[in-house]
Amino acid sequence: MAERPPDPIPSSTPAITRRPADLILTNGNVITVDSAFRIAQAIAIAGERILAVGADAEVRAHVASWTRVIDLGGRTVIPGLVDGHAHMDREGLKSIYPPLGRVRSVRDIQDRIAELARERNPGEWIVTMPIGDPPYYFDVPGMLAEGRWPTRQELDAAAPHNPVFIRPIWGFWRHTPPLVACANTEALRRAGITRETISPIPELTIEKDATGEPTGVFIEDGMQPSAELVWFRDATGFSRAERAHTLPLAARAYHAFGTTSVFEEHGVANELLRAYKDASREGTLTMRAALAFSPNWKASGGAPIGPFIEAWAGWLGEPAPGDDWLKLTGLYVNINHSRADDIRAGTTPDTGWAGFNYDTGMPRERLKELLLHCAEHDIRAIANAHVTPGVIDLFEEVDRLNPLAGRRWVVGHISTLSARDIERIARMGLALSTHTNSFIYKKGGQLKQQLPAQRHGEITPLRDLLGAGIKVGLASDNVPVSLFWPIWQVVARLSAKGESVAPEQAVSRAEALRCATVDCAYLTFDENKKGSLEPGKLADLAVLSDNPLTIAEPELCNIRALMTMVGGRIVYETESWSD
Repeated sequence: MAERPPDPIPSSTPAITRRPADLILTNGNVITVDSAFRIAQAIAIAGERILAVGADAEVRAHVASWTRVIDLGGRTVIPGLVDGHAHMDREGLKSIYPPLGRVRSVRDIQDRIAELARERNPGEWIVTMPIGDPPYYFDVPGMLAEGRWPTRQELDAAAPHNPVFIRPIWGFWRHTPPLVACANTEALRRAGITRETISPIPELTIEKDATGEPTGVFIEDGMQPSAELVWFRDATGFSRAERAHTLPLAARAYHAFGTTSVFEEHGVANELLRAYKDASREGTLTMRAALAFSPNWKASGGAPIGPFIEAWAGWLGEPAPGDDWLKLTGLYVNINHSRADDIRAGTTPDTGWAGFNYDTGMPRERLKELLLHCAEHDIRAIANAHVTPGVIDLFEEVDRLNPLAGRRWVVGHISTLSARDIERIARMGLALSTHTNSFIYKKGGQLKQQLPAQRHGEITPLRDLLGAGIKVGLASDNVPVSLFWPIWQVVARLSAKGESVAPEQAVSRAEALRCATVDCAYLTFDENKKGSLEPGKLADLAVLSDNPLTIAEPELCNIRALMTMVGGRIVYETESWSD
């Protein structure tokens, strides 16, 4: 291959229209997701941007002596997927602590702990991932032959010279409590837990035997673990270096399914923001990331909100600071918080699996004051609908005083929305993200039971939202990482048990793909840069294992990427994908 010459000197004609291509993908099924949803045959890339999209002959006109030309053999190309609520970092953090594997009995757990003990020095901590099968960790402890959790004595027998702690799940992986952790006697001793120890919150139970001694089992009736933060923080934490080192691993896991951008709309605490900056500075960040800020309100000490927001406006207001790879956009907000949130927030700056601060909630009137200051200083507010009751009402109160149209405030993780909600969302110009992995797949049947039949259509009402002209982005919430699951869920509208969930709210495959690409890019003001395959846009794309427009519907969720590219650079590829 000939050496590539320098870029041409700019002229009155835009250089991108004259420049030869570095890479051309030809003989493909290129789903552009442009305004007309055109299907092309080929795509040419120059540098980090798309040069041309069209018929093979048209695109081949950009071939130069150094151009790499790949015949796709009919394979499908789509714009890189944009995950509207990813928690991408968690996927990498899962690699830090060893898994227990496919255990089916307490003895299996003991054998795995004994194996890990042989690799450790006496006195060294053994901390593992939870009991159960990832990513959901369903059916525990029922999956174990004994139908119960291992006791401290059983863990003692497996590792008599080491403290042992089996982590609980992060509750949103399964989306149902309880969260259960297990510790051996030495771990309890180091944590200072005795028969006299009292749980600091009612949601957390220290299980005790008939004699009143701790069994080593901790049971939490909630979605965010507290025991490991309260008592085992030193053993279970994630260091700054570990967070930065595992971000590229996490990105690769998402790239394997064609995701090229994430929006962390739940907000990031300083420790996660630092990790993103570290990875970016080291040149290892391959995922475009837009981050909302998760504030630590404890640090304010109850000071007036106005001066804080005015001081933040320079770096948190729109247009967002950063670049096409990493930027900070928006402030995560929510109403109130619990005693458990206070306990977890006491571990700041450590946030565990969360990556966000736990004390972001505030009383309704104080939150309204915050939102009014945000509107005044062009700071976007971002809230999760299922943890911020009445958020649409609050946004509407702000809108009356300082109109929100054009500001793209975001309501994430929508679950149920009435026709009135949809009308108000459209009028205020709010943008939305879904959480179909939870509210259709895992909890769709439960929501149907909670609502009268005439309201079933309010469950993730995507058809009505799109009909109202509202931009909606799909999201994974890290469970699982593939956006083809949400794409399938909004098309098929089936729960994990096979129940039909408001089928009248189903959308077409093309609409679902648009929600996972250009409409999700809209959430971060990036729809003119990415999300569709058009000349001048960033060369973010994926070559897929199957065509999402024609594959059998049950297989839609199983699509994988054969190659994923971000900014003209291949960041993931399978063996022989280009042969």
